[in-house]
Amino acid sequence: MATLTGRHAGKWLMALSAFMTATGQLFWKWGTSGLLYLAIGFLCYGIGALLMLKAFALEKLSVAYPLMCISYAVALVYGDLFLGEDLTWKKSAAIALLGLGVTLTSYDD
Repeated sequence: MATLTGRHAGKWLMALSAFMTATGQLFWKWGTSGLLYLAIGFLCYGIGALLMLKAFALEKLSVAYPLMCISYAVALVYGDLFLGEDLTWKKSAAIALLGLGVTLTSYDD
């Protein structure tokens, strides 16, 4: 298992941050009908922000920040699974192109 000082630790922390912020936003969406969901959303989003700060401390900004677009893919899946939103081929293609762009910008020699 990689440590927080490993070569890719900042990237993994940023990916986890993207997941947590998207999760927080899902709970905010649900929070329109209940304060508990809103509070859980703030907790998830806060954890995501802390993970992002740690990732920035370990990785170059130009490498780490593009990984935040993972949250777009997570939000797309959340919308399909939990909110009844359609997962179309156009949305899937857009996420694939984002993934390609992130891979190209986050790859550091």
